[in-house]
Amino acid sequence: MSVAKVAITLDQNLLVTLDRLVRQHRFPSRSRMIQQAVEEKVARIESNRLARECEKLDCRLEQAIAEEGMSQEMDAWPTY
Repeated sequence: MSVAKVAITLDQNLLVTLDRLVRQHRFPSRSRMIQQAVEEKVARIESNRLARECEKLDCRLEQAIAEEGMSQEMDAWPTY
């Protein structure tokens, strides 16, 4: 994984909390904690986007598309 160094500005109280968590060995470093927080936030945003897009789907239309041609395919299936 390639990485890039960036500079960020944080609220002083947040930085104190971050440093406390690092001292408690909850995270190996400030960088790792911030990286994980950003990864989780991006994943949550992407997940919410997928949910919003799924809400736009018409369930009846999607089912009809999925079932289209199924009767022809089922005739070709062997009987068990």
